[in-house]
Amino acid sequence: MFALHAHLVFVTKYRHPVFNDAHLTRLEEIFRSVCADFECEPAEFHGEANHVHLLVNFPPKVALSKLVNSLKGVSSRRMRKEFPELARHYYRANKLWSGSYFAGSVGGAPISVLRQYIEQQNRPV
Repeated sequence: MFALHAHLVFVTKYRHPVFNDAHLTRLEEIFRSVCADFECEPAEFHGEANHVHLLVNFPPKVALSKLVNSLKGVSSRRMRKEFPELARHYYRANKLWSGSYFAGSVGGAPISVLRQYIEQQNRPV
């Protein structure tokens, strides 16, 4: 049994505000698929026009950096393929995400508090 949770935040390249509700819905589906491949469970997902929050429960055998690289790489490729209009924001880099990310272990705060924080992240109007 394990209880490893991480709060992940990915920011779009140049912090361009590119996501709408359809983009965020598809991102959540892609993240769930990638997490399943790693035997991880996404506990919560929300986002705004230029960043997303993901709370993930992962087993000890998963290197968090590999999970993050896969989440960002797969989602970037699929989103740019499925939503070609995103390309106008990334004419030079041809990448959806910034190279950096936030990953915080969730041990001190109750999961319910973190879920509430992520739920309060607004979706774009």
